[in-house]
Amino acid sequence: MTVDEKSLQTSGYFKQQQEEWSKVDFARVPAHIAIIMDGNGRWAKERGWQRVMGHENARTSVRESVRACGELGVKVLSLFAFSTENWTRPKQEVDFLFELFKRTLEGERQELADNNVRLSVCGDRARLPAWLDKSISAVEDALAKNTGLLLNLAVNYGGKQDVLRATQRLMASGKDPAKVTADDLTAQLYTAGLPDVDLLIRTSGEQRISNFFLWQAAYAELCFLPVLWPDFRREHLLGAVLEYQGRSRRFGAL
Repeated sequence: MTVDEKSLQTSGYFKQQQEEWSKVDFARVPAHIAIIMDGNGRWAKERGWQRVMGHENARTSVRESVRACGELGVKVLSLFAFSTENWTRPKQEVDFLFELFKRTLEGERQELADNNVRLSVCGDRARLPAWLDKSISAVEDALAKNTGLLLNLAVNYGGKQDVLRATQRLMASGKDPAKVTADDLTAQLYTAGLPDVDLLIRTSGEQRISNFFLWQAAYAELCFLPVLWPDFRREHLLGAVLEYQGRSRRFGAL
């Protein structure tokens, strides 16, 4: 335990956190939480910094989200790390994002292992730099035998492209179109084998899902938070889970 953690335990902040955690119904924790990590650029701009500094300072938000989901018993945490539309950003920023991604994966590898976290990366990895894909595979393999939270990173991912690819794969399989079921298509998605999203969180105050998990989040509870992603902490995630537990999920029924 660090000095800062010890000081928190004697503060009103720690007491408040204990009270909030006591409100959680652990029998109704969402199995799959997905987060659109938005606001890095604005966070940096507010401080007069380059946009890349927002990405750099977002590592703590990822770490706290993973820790909190592990403690809550969430099965899958999906983070929208890089969309198919993000290639339109300046090359310098894209290159920095990929380098940061590699550094973060390798830097957090031991903590993920210590916390029994597995890793998967969904999306079209063929366009990623070979050195990044190699690093991703190495960390996936290193954590493959863990049995706890699955950290699923969406990289070069787009919801429309995911559904289109799944449809093309079904057509190529020769299956009779009249016999295709929703389960058949689900099995062809990048997220095959994962539960549907229960809770979708977006930070920064924007209220859209930006081509993320269009099929998987069809019945997800949506939670839009004003906090910019680099400022996102475990209390924000906990608040979203408590809001989720306060809603009635009817899935079209009465």
